[in-house]
Amino acid sequence: MSVQPCHPLAESGAPPLERGLRRPVSLLGHATRQDGSAVDLVLTDLSYDGCAVDCPAGFVVGEKLKLAVNRRGSIDATVRWAAANKAGLAFDRVPDAAPAPVPRRHDRIDVEADVTLRRAGKLGFRVRLFDLSPAGCKAEFVDRPELGEQVRVKFESMESLEGSICWVAGAKAGIRFARPIHDAVFSLLLERLHGPQSC
Repeated sequence: MSVQPCHPLAESGAPPLERGLRRPVSLLGHATRQDGSAVDLVLTDLSYDGCAVDCPAGFVVGEKLKLAVNRRGSIDATVRWAAANKAGLAFDRVPDAAPAPVPRRHDRIDVEADVTLRRAGKLGFRVRLFDLSPAGCKAEFVDRPELGEQVRVKFESMESLEGSICWVAGAKAGIRFARPIHDAVFSLLLERLHGPQSC
């Protein structure tokens, strides 16, 4: 049975916070409270900015927690709503690390295109590109990737390109291709992306 708790700001007259794209999950974890006690819980949905959890202990709106998910690290969070044995947590924002300055041999060209991306051990999915050069691109991810993670980028009518994540900022990440795209192939690719049949 799903619980639809009121957003805690709704009664105050303040506009509700915008929710990021959420996806259902079932992840075991625990939350460490400020008094040092730990509460086992299950994450039931997840986005970049927060999650919903099922937990046996009641949380209090505004309570600060350290949320840890088994084998996936931990993050500071704040309880945004609580109802019975369910709660919504907002992840505390941490300034994104600035990408390490890497001298670029190629200028980036603004594009808006959807490509297929495959992460190691996972099915391919569509992502949006925002810029492109022969050496790499910037893409938007639903699941935040790890620095150094290996990926394969597939443009329509081309072989997939091997690459690695070289920076992450919010939902966007930079991908450095293992081998730069040949200039002639890159020019043809740009024509396709900027044409009426762009992928």
